[in-house]
Amino acid sequence: MTARYCSLAQQPAPAFAPGLAAERLSALIGGRRMWVNKTVLHYHFFDRDSDGSSIPDPETGESRHVSWVGSKEQRDVVRECFQEWQGLGIGLSFVEVGDRSEAELRIGFQLGDGSWSTVGKDALQVGLNERTMNFGWDLTVPGERGTALHEIGHALGMLHEHQSPFAGIHWDDEAVYADLAGPPNFWSRDKTFFNILRKLDANEVNGSVWDPQSIMEYPFSGGLILEPEQFRGGLNPPGVLSRADKEFVRRWYPPAEMPGPRELVPFRSAPLRLGPAEQADFVVEPPETREYTVGTFGDSDTVVVVFEERDGEPRYLTAQDDGGTPHNATLKARLVKGRRYFVRVRLYTGWGSGETAVMCW
Repeated sequence: MTARYCSLAQQPAPAFAPGLAAERLSALIGGRRMWVNKTVLHYHFFDRDSDGSSIPDPETGESRHVSWVGSKEQRDVVRECFQEWQGLGIGLSFVEVGDRSEAELRIGFQLGDGSWSTVGKDALQVGLNERTMNFGWDLTVPGERGTALHEIGHALGMLHEHQSPFAGIHWDDEAVYADLAGPPNFWSRDKTFFNILRKLDANEVNGSVWDPQSIMEYPFSGGLILEPEQFRGGLNPPGVLSRADKEFVRRWYPPAEMPGPRELVPFRSAPLRLGPAEQADFVVEPPETREYTVGTFGDSDTVVVVFEERDGEPRYLTAQDDGGTPHNATLKARLVKGRRYFVRVRLYTGWGSGETAVMCW
């Protein structure tokens, strides 16, 4: 049975000034969609009754409203997948926000519209009331969690693995067109070419070697791939982050350095006053295993992220964003005795500097 595939929107080829050195041109092509490392990407789930698309009804000819609002169960799958990517210890972090105007990534769940995402910084070109990511089928069905990991991979700047020029795939083109023209995708020849048969520029791809196990690889049924021979009977990636996926994002978004031992914060109040766009990093060592409140922060646009130190690297644990609300917000996390935790407090903008008590109790 043919799988349901992610469909990227067709974009015009980028235009660069003539006469650029090959090395410069390669860097521009390869990095044009990637975020600046240490960026905090805010994501928002559409939540209003008016959020949706107007779709013509083929029977009546009249338009009907199709919602972009997803169930809590669907949203939770996406939240977990954001956490899985961040748990790799990459230099980017993800924070959910309730105000769409604060979000670089805006997520809808329109059934029947396919699953897709803008790629990296392309999201910044999308209007505030439009989606940068959509999930067109039920993510809670067994085996569909990989769809959310895949689309977040696009949001990080990754492209489809099977389109790598290093893959060496020889397709049966007409079989591919025929397969995708039928259910469940119903793709045109142009869409099939753009998302499957078209080869990417070597500077755009996720790595210098094809990774058939990548989360960015489609599954394919037998008879579509002629070469390599071992995939004539089909290609079935596991639907999880592969080792090469993890290496790619860590290379583009290397983890932040851990603070030195002189920045240890005892388990008592440590008042901190930050001005706009300021950041402070701390390490805490819990005296006992239990749930602590880490970082009570106030009337500013403040984000607190907690990482657990593992093998000398920070591993994402949890985060809280007060969203600029006038009341205090708190972040709770279960901390384990004998482990070190990296706490990052960042004030972005706001109505003035806010006093933040970095403390655990």
